[in-house]
Amino acid sequence: MRYWLFKSEPSTWSWDDQIAKGAAGEEWDGVRNYQARNFMREMAVGDLGFFYHSQKEKAVVGIVQVIAEAHPDSKADDPRWECVDIKAVRPFAQPVTLDQIKGDPRLADMVLVKNSRLSVQPVTEDEWRAICALGKTEIDQV
Repeated sequence: MRYWLFKSEPSTWSWDDQIAKGAAGEEWDGVRNYQARNFMREMAVGDLGFFYHSQKEKAVVGIVQVIAEAHPDSKADDPRWECVDIKAVRPFAQPVTLDQIKGDPRLADMVLVKNSRLSVQPVTEDEWRAICALGKTEIDQV
């Protein structure tokens, strides 16, 4: 299993919107960055990801799971753009802010710290564990 981070502007697609989709989940559509698209091509069903609210909140707020591998983005006119489907798994007990992440030496090399604009990015297992601990979210309850 691999770990990821999915960024969304809450005014466009929020954690509450993701939860409302239930077990059916939703396409992670609209990504128009080649590197982010390529990361989605690497994802497998069952991989887990952080759901990150960008803009004002700038925090990891929940955990999602990949439920469909990369496929054509249904909202794109260009077949080069692909997406995965994700479903909400659980909220974080306590959101983990970007400031907390930047302030934690264990996370100094995290893609979110080095390239905060990338909307889909990999997370290492150590980073996953550290952020879950900061968010008081048990890993084994995912």
